[in-house]
Amino acid sequence: MDLVSLVERIGEAPTAALLGLLTGTIFGIAAQRSRFCLRAAVVEFARGRLGERMGDKISVWLLTFSTAVVWVQGAQMLGLFETADARMMAVPGSWSGAIIGGLMFGAGMVLARGCSGRLLVLAATGNLRSLVSGLIFAVVAQMSLSGMLAPLRDQIASLWITSGGRNMDLLATLGFDQSFGLILGVALAVLALVVARQNKIGASRLIFASGVGFAVALGWFLTYSLSLVAFEPVQIESATFTGPSAHTLMFFLDQNAVLEFDIGLVPGVFLGAFIAAALSGELKFQGFETTSNMRQAMIGAGLMGFGGMLAGGCAIGAGVTGGSIFAGTAWAALTSFWIGGMATDYLVFQRSALVPA
Repeated sequence: MDLVSLVERIGEAPTAALLGLLTGTIFGIAAQRSRFCLRAAVVEFARGRLGERMGDKISVWLLTFSTAVVWVQGAQMLGLFETADARMMAVPGSWSGAIIGGLMFGAGMVLARGCSGRLLVLAATGNLRSLVSGLIFAVVAQMSLSGMLAPLRDQIASLWITSGGRNMDLLATLGFDQSFGLILGVALAVLALVVARQNKIGASRLIFASGVGFAVALGWFLTYSLSLVAFEPVQIESATFTGPSAHTLMFFLDQNAVLEFDIGLVPGVFLGAFIAAALSGELKFQGFETTSNMRQAMIGAGLMGFGGMLAGGCAIGAGVTGGSIFAGTAWAALTSFWIGGMATDYLVFQRSALVPA
């Protein structure tokens, strides 16, 4: 059944949710099997663990990111997708939000021991720590979107906005043509594979790491394709977990909520990660080790909820999804994720370990 027939049979909103479910399921399976996690890569880099068998997390992240860039930029060159039509590009971006929110999110993901996407994947495997942290993340994200924290978010975001009524296209601004994005993606993929070979990472894990990036590209392609056949305007988007977590939470609390891509995405990730963990025998209940861990995780989840909404996306939404279309504020947020994460790891964990008891 093609997309037009599906829309005619079940309607546009259910189709969007179904596409989100498909994207999320693929993402969840791939993320669970590859152990994809920006926080882990940041900590590994911050602690200088790039030697033999100590760079696997960075190589997995690089391969995921580069795969998304290659697929998205390749699809655009073939005329299958247009990055200029993506919602992230079509609206003004906030430099101040990307930088400040990115630093907050980076700090939060280190404290919570996982970014928002990783928490969702872990929660599906029985990790109660991630479940609690994920719920706090979703609540704070909703408060930042339309609750008591929304005025503060708007105030910070309005400090420095992109010009021209749109986000910045980095490739166009820097004078590069479309092929440069594809070339850069391929170069990063080669680098990831070199690091992976040095660290003896198996082919299976690399394939699943690529699957995470493919899921991001798939989301872009599916929502773009739906926008071409739908009667009502459709947001062209892909995998991200700040806004969708808030929307999914409200969907189950508000009987007037409507179906959309986001509503299918989050359950899809949970379902995919659960299936992958069940098939590999990795379902296991886990909780907080100490009250200190619980306190750090709760603070980190709150920082991610506000920071991610302020930055315009999470480690996936801005870091990979936005990065794959070269949205200027997404790359600014990604840079801030790394800086905030590394600084927090040093100040909270590395520095305390160096202080004599």
